[in-house]
Amino acid sequence: MKRLFLTLVLAAGFFAIASAQTSLVGRVYYHPNIIADEMKNMQNEIDSKVKEAIREEIEKAEKKKGRPLTAEEKAQTKKEAEEASKRAILVMKSTKTSVTATFKSDKEMEMQMKFQMDDETLKNAGVSWAKRKAIKATIALLPSTEKMKYTVQGNLIICSDGKDKDTLTLSDDGKYLYGKMDEKTKFKLTRTK
Repeated sequence: MKRLFLTLVLAAGFFAIASAQTSLVGRVYYHPNIIADEMKNMQNEIDSKVKEAIREEIEKAEKKKGRPLTAEEKAQTKKEAEEASKRAILVMKSTKTSVTATFKSDKEMEMQMKFQMDDETLKNAGVSWAKRKAIKATIALLPSTEKMKYTVQGNLIICSDGKDKDTLTLSDDGKYLYGKMDEKTKFKLTRTK
């Protein structure tokens, strides 16, 4: 009985040591567009708010004119609000943000964000040439790569760039890395290497 107990204790100890030594070095996690899901949610929000915006615009116009709007005036107000909504959705869909997390050593990792803008989509949304150039210039100024120190505590990866700390969560099977850009925007990176 003592021998069985001792064997179980030793096996559990070896298992704990082996799982604690799982190295992240060389692993790469990636997602081609982490804001795509958020864009879908925002599109649903915009769609639901368009009706409210139309109602508010009609009320403003009626107050300004001092009379109820005609059916033709209401149709024009509705059309303008729907077109503005479509332009806003096109602008949102014109941008992509890919993220790559690379574990360089047992203490250092690199987060790379790549921002892309589809010029043709913005053009179709009615965004002027000058504004498109300004957006491109702004994107070019955004930092794209950040080196961070990290520590591992169980399946939590605590990262720090020296100023701020962030926590990523590693899935139990090691295939996914979860994080948050902000309180609303969560992301999931898939292991590629």
